[in-house]
Amino acid sequence: MRQIILDTETTGLDPREHRLIEVAGLEMVNRKLTGKHCHFYIHPQRDIDPDAQRVHGISLDMLEGKPVFKQVAGEIADFLRDAELIIHNAAFDIGFLDAEFERVRLPKTRSVAGGVIDTLAMAREVFPGKRNNLDALCDRFEIDRSNRTLHGALIDCELLAEVYLALTRGQESLEMAIETDSDSSNDLSLGARKPLIVQRASAAEQAGHEAMLARLDKKAGGACVWRDYEPLEAPAGADAS
Repeated sequence: MRQIILDTETTGLDPREHRLIEVAGLEMVNRKLTGKHCHFYIHPQRDIDPDAQRVHGISLDMLEGKPVFKQVAGEIADFLRDAELIIHNAAFDIGFLDAEFERVRLPKTRSVAGGVIDTLAMAREVFPGKRNNLDALCDRFEIDRSNRTLHGALIDCELLAEVYLALTRGQESLEMAIETDSDSSNDLSLGARKPLIVQRASAAEQAGHEAMLARLDKKAGGACVWRDYEPLEAPAGADAS
């Protein structure tokens, strides 16, 4: 499945009032970035909250002449179509994308995409009780973030791709081990396997078994159900001992 590392920047925190100003997505296939990407700066048609601007550094003046969301909505939806989205704190970005898609009468994000992975939820499972924002995870996995002086959707996607690969590296090793075991077992044909060894019961063990059946017969007031089962024969080719 195609995976898209996705991030957004906005004018504020509430998708009912605020708007997207940047959307970025990087395509990944088989755990490798393909070089295909989607990146837009978007004019929000409203002001940008000062607190938000301090985080991402994008001013309204910088967005003059940029397209409004309606002009790029179809291209964004096409890029996300049927892909599994990898997002840090997915509820935030999905909430804003859904609000923008709804304004231009397009289906919601989860209807367009093939699924969503929230790396924040993953990190909280792996590192419970610790800071799990993108900066902290980069530091924990020794990922260079020296170019990230401010939040930006494109650079955050690049860092998140490395974080996601680090978070799931154990899963990759497990899949490789399962595949290796499966391949090695397929190389053994039935004819190449060693014959099974069947260990027969000794005379003492048979006598003990018969005594147990007799006690069960007495409790059942007749032949117990175990009398209906015949002893198993050794399989053909088995080494009976």
